[in-house]
Amino acid sequence: MSKRQLFVTTALPYANGNFHIGHIMEYIQADIWVRFQRMQGSQVNFVGADDTHGAPIMIAAEKAGKTPQQFVADIAAGRKPYLDGFHIQFDNWHSTDASENHALARQIYLDLKKTGLIESRTIEQFFDPEKNMFLPDRFIKGECPKCHAQDQYGDNCEVCGAVYAPTDLINPFSALSGAKPELKSSEHFFFKLSDPRCVEFLTQWTQDGKLQPEVANKVKEWFSVRTNPDGSTSDGLGDWDISRDAPYFGIEIPDAPGKYFYVWLDAPVGYLASLKNLLDQRGEDYEAYMANPDLEQIHFIGKDIVTFHTLFWPAMLHFSGRKTPNKVNVHGFLTVNNGEKMSKSRGTGLDPLKYLSLGMNPEWLRYYLAAKLSGRNEDIDFNAEDFMARVNSDLIGKFVNIASRSAGFIAKRFEGQLGAITADGQALLAALQAATPGITASYEEREYGKALRDIMLLADKVNAYVDQNKPWELAKQEGQDARLHDVCTVCIEAFRLLSLQLKPVLPALAAQVEAFLNVAPFTFAQAQSLLGAGHAINAYQHLMQRVDVKQLDALFEPPAAPEPEKVLPGGEEIAPVIAIDDFAKIDLRIAQIVNCEAVEGSTKLLRLTLDVGEGRTRNVFSGIASMYKPEDLVGQLTVMVANLAPRKMKFGVSEGMVLAASHADEKAEPGIYVLHPWPGAKPGMRIH
Repeated sequence: MSKRQLFVTTALPYANGNFHIGHIMEYIQADIWVRFQRMQGSQVNFVGADDTHGAPIMIAAEKAGKTPQQFVADIAAGRKPYLDGFHIQFDNWHSTDASENHALARQIYLDLKKTGLIESRTIEQFFDPEKNMFLPDRFIKGECPKCHAQDQYGDNCEVCGAVYAPTDLINPFSALSGAKPELKSSEHFFFKLSDPRCVEFLTQWTQDGKLQPEVANKVKEWFSVRTNPDGSTSDGLGDWDISRDAPYFGIEIPDAPGKYFYVWLDAPVGYLASLKNLLDQRGEDYEAYMANPDLEQIHFIGKDIVTFHTLFWPAMLHFSGRKTPNKVNVHGFLTVNNGEKMSKSRGTGLDPLKYLSLGMNPEWLRYYLAAKLSGRNEDIDFNAEDFMARVNSDLIGKFVNIASRSAGFIAKRFEGQLGAITADGQALLAALQAATPGITASYEEREYGKALRDIMLLADKVNAYVDQNKPWELAKQEGQDARLHDVCTVCIEAFRLLSLQLKPVLPALAAQVEAFLNVAPFTFAQAQSLLGAGHAINAYQHLMQRVDVKQLDALFEPPAAPEPEKVLPGGEEIAPVIAIDDFAKIDLRIAQIVNCEAVEGSTKLLRLTLDVGEGRTRNVFSGIASMYKPEDLVGQLTVMVANLAPRKMKFGVSEGMVLAASHADEKAEPGIYVLHPWPGAKPGMRIH
């Protein structure tokens, strides 16, 4: 059989904040599936990216005093600790503001335009008179026109799932200023989802097995005219507004200056852009890869973005002549402690980095979430007591203890080598092997909870075998060495099979087991063989600790109330504590300013010629022109960093740094003051 070719993605996180536990749950779900597929021999490209465009990013960046590009770059820089911390292994992580996404989004738009599915219309659009800008859908709120839920966004209702235009909202208001928005005319571009071609295609595509049954049934409701509970009617698929007016952080529409793609047009294109970036890095042909008829395109998403991934995205791809997804796997939300919504202030938030900082094993969380997840679109709940019980009972009590109860005897009594197995042990191992196809089928269908229940039932059988044969008692009895060797060998062989079956969920622990057993990385093909008599294993090291209730208490401890505002010396906090060795790396020297002159073309810089006692002078640029006349500095002593790497500047090379003091808020306390040593100091003296 040829290997499966899989292109797998998770939803792109919006780059306006750090990952939350909902992101981590989705990534773990997808990572387990990808790892399972690789253990089956499939060839997988697993990619992600930051969703970087839109007015919310633009507005947040402005508040932070940054450009949108710098704002999203700073967010992206914080992604790695989350992904590495929970063993989530993307092949590539990219950005929707990358060149690949700009090019692909524009080309898809132009391809759609050729089909006649893009049209321009003058529309009435909400405008914030206080902010002097057209309002993005997500910055208009009001009452849903379908179900009348309050405080809903301007593009879709999070309660009933209805999709509508912002102008359909009842009693709208600006989420930026609270002002009542005004209607103004603007030219917009629309993707004609109401076109019979789109309706026909999507009617078939959404109902042919690519979606879970419950998702397909929900999507089906959006195609037909129907009467809502309040007596209003829904008209089926409507056209999709895909443009936004400047100012907007995004991708400018070809041949339409001042018009930008709505973020939800270019965001899913980011899947393709990240893949293309990955393949380009490898020197592989992106077009040829996507043209492979055997390629399967798989998406993992949350239920809050079903509309975009089951209507807009497949229609965009299909009518631009591209491959459509083979599967869109939808999951529910994560709640805490019996259905309570996440809230950091109430101590019901589950902060992923806090979890890791408390020394909690990331594979505890991977196992617990997997035990809750199914192939259906259902919410799951993180319950602290249940979490501790499952990890301590299943992973430690049932699984890890199998190795800890037998490995020592193999090492001490049998020189670390496995022995022959008698009939009862062979029957037990055959049962574990026979169960593997059912477990792989569960992984394939994302029925992780079922897979783990089946694995733990097998662990129960192995533990029953251990309790029945009691190796600790056999070890005390004369003439029972062969039986002890047999029983402990069965335990190690069984532990290997269970570890193999758990590897998609527990990759780090599986790697430890592979090293302990002295074997190649596990694949599911290996489940039908055994290590065999004479195989040497390595010394056993304890594999996993139990959950401590104190860790869980700390995890859900509400954050401390903010400390009262304090006066900061110089307008900023004292830097973190360093050791004397850190300070010793900086070579501070007394320097004499032997010459000083203004820098032509700069209003801030002075060029200082410094004597640091080296038998030569140094050239240093310093931004102190607003405070000092060059002639006033000549002959003065100052302090410089002598071992700073030279820096090439527009006006020449700067060979050090003169020390000066200033307030963090230049508007509050303007001025910059060069350090000046007391009389008696000589050029070249080191400051200790």
